[in-house]
Amino acid sequence: MTRVLIADDHAVVRRGVREMIASEFRDAMCAEASDGLQTLDLIQAHVWDLLILDLSMPGHGGIEVLIALQSMASKPRVLVLSMHGEDQYAKRVLMAGAKGYLHKSSLPDELIKAIRKVLAGGRYVSAALAEKLAEHLTDEVETPAHESLSDREFEILGLIASGKTVGQIAEDLHLAVTTVSTYRTRILEKMHKTTTADLIRYAIENHLAD
Repeated sequence: MTRVLIADDHAVVRRGVREMIASEFRDAMCAEASDGLQTLDLIQAHVWDLLILDLSMPGHGGIEVLIALQSMASKPRVLVLSMHGEDQYAKRVLMAGAKGYLHKSSLPDELIKAIRKVLAGGRYVSAALAEKLAEHLTDEVETPAHESLSDREFEILGLIASGKTVGQIAEDLHLAVTTVSTYRTRILEKMHKTTTADLIRYAIENHLAD
């Protein structure tokens, strides 16, 4: 039996993915999670072959989940299915341990292809993404400022860009307000910005905001 956990905060997305899996994998057993904390609870409680993970969820987001998975002895292979642009997020989540990245606009056949490849032990990225990743290996491509951020800093940048206050981010991530403020200061320093408005503007221009 293939055990698949689908983590997404939109019920219609979870249902659609579940139905596609059921039609292609006769031995599959699927379960659903609507936020990051529920995802981590289910991973700790059961053994999963595959986690299909959204990046933007209430509470712990997808990057937060990937960070938490790094310290777990038993963890599923992860295929990220996201609305975020591949060139902004894919490299980071692949480096954080995901085995594949697919945009939500992809055709159902491509999703099934990605699931099969990841379950078989491989990695999956689209042809367009593979080309972009190859370009980043050359010295001619300028590295974006946000790539200097740690995974946690990058996650907090995304939350700042979505309009959340330091207090709201602290509540979402279960961190102290002072800790989030420290992260914000580091982000500003690393990206050579001076205000929150500068960060929001940068995130919008680089398609990092929801």
